[in-house]
Amino acid sequence: MLIAIASGKGGVGKTCIAIGLAHALAEAGRKPLLVDGDLGLANVDVQLGLQPRLDLGDVLAGRCGIGEAVLRHPAGFDVLPGRSGSVELAAMNGALLVRLLREQARAIVLDLGAGLGAAQRQLAAAADELVVVANEEPTSLTDAYAVLKLHHRDAPFGRAGVVVNLVAQLGQARKVHAALDSACRNFLGTAVPLLGAIRRDPGISASIRAQTPLLTRHPAGPAAQDLRALAARLMAQAVPA
Repeated sequence: MLIAIASGKGGVGKTCIAIGLAHALAEAGRKPLLVDGDLGLANVDVQLGLQPRLDLGDVLAGRCGIGEAVLRHPAGFDVLPGRSGSVELAAMNGALLVRLLREQARAIVLDLGAGLGAAQRQLAAAADELVVVANEEPTSLTDAYAVLKLHHRDAPFGRAGVVVNLVAQLGQARKVHAALDSACRNFLGTAVPLLGAIRRDPGISASIRAQTPLLTRHPAGPAAQDLRALAARLMAQAVPA
């Protein structure tokens, strides 16, 4: 199962959701691999307080295998860190990374970089499930629709859904989803499901500052509950291996 986490714009909480989802899958016994696919602007290792010796750049350059670059996190998931500030990674062809990830016989959470570059689109098209993160801001909605539109062109039979982040209540998420779903139905001829909503939670920013996973630092908080619900939904509809 390859789950790609995407967004049209930065700053919507995509990486926090990717980390939380990997942790929730680990709690469910899936032993996932979290891959920082934000090519050139990686920060998963920073959010988790890791200090990698090797990273995705080394893997793609053939200097090491995935197993050598992977770090084991105490929360029960593995991390393949990316590399920040790498022009080569930012311009890479995503086909090699797709092939390497497909060789991993386990659940993979791929944190894609924000934007609509060729590599991001290639990686999104290869996913079993594309999770598009959005919030209620008009720019976020516009950019999320752009991601869904291009994904529909690149992978017309691929699965994609929306997660609405930083909501005060679930009704707010339904409104955001309704706007995106209406645009997809009207202009793409397809519906897009609401996969979940992540509520506002002061524990999120506290966890980032502490470089600790949210489900470790605030396991009973509303956002942690929502991330577990998202993981359960994705596992329930996983494509069989």
